[in-house]
Amino acid sequence: MVTAGDFKNGITIEYDGNIYQIIEFQHVKPGKGAAFVRTKLKNIISGGVVEKTFRPTEKFDEARIERVDMQYLYADGDLFYFMDVNTYDQIALTKDQIGDSLKFVKENEMVKVCSHKGNVFSVEPPLFVELAITETEPGFKGDTATGATKPAIVETGAQVSVPLFVNEGDVIKIDTRTGEYLSRA
Repeated sequence: MVTAGDFKNGITIEYDGNIYQIIEFQHVKPGKGAAFVRTKLKNIISGGVVEKTFRPTEKFDEARIERVDMQYLYADGDLFYFMDVNTYDQIALTKDQIGDSLKFVKENEMVKVCSHKGNVFSVEPPLFVELAITETEPGFKGDTATGATKPAIVETGAQVSVPLFVNEGDVIKIDTRTGEYLSRA
């Protein structure tokens, strides 16, 4: 159990039958009246953010989120297969459970599978990946003054904006949180 007075950023709690992660919190002590805690909560299953206020003495169950390193094996239709590299157990997840978290992940790469009480709700790709460019238009010298980009398709099928000097076959480093080009590998 955790009380609202003990909130910290990143704690996950169970509230109204959902699991929320505390993004921001602020203890407020007005001149008149009782103190309260103003929070921003992110629903970790749906991704929605809500703002709530609580009395500092309110109690909540702390939600234990399990993050297991698993290897992404392959996709078969709408099912995606993962294997725990320690126990060799395999699980299949649907497209709804995964969303587009695998758009920068190749087969046989490691990901973190997040679950609460055995129910998988998301897959976290590695923060940075290196992928080869399979399709892009050639860039021409003198095309621009500074910072121009062009669309490129990487080997997983995702589209990324890259600088003009990047060509087909180049391997680039991508930030999976934002989908931005970082550098050539």
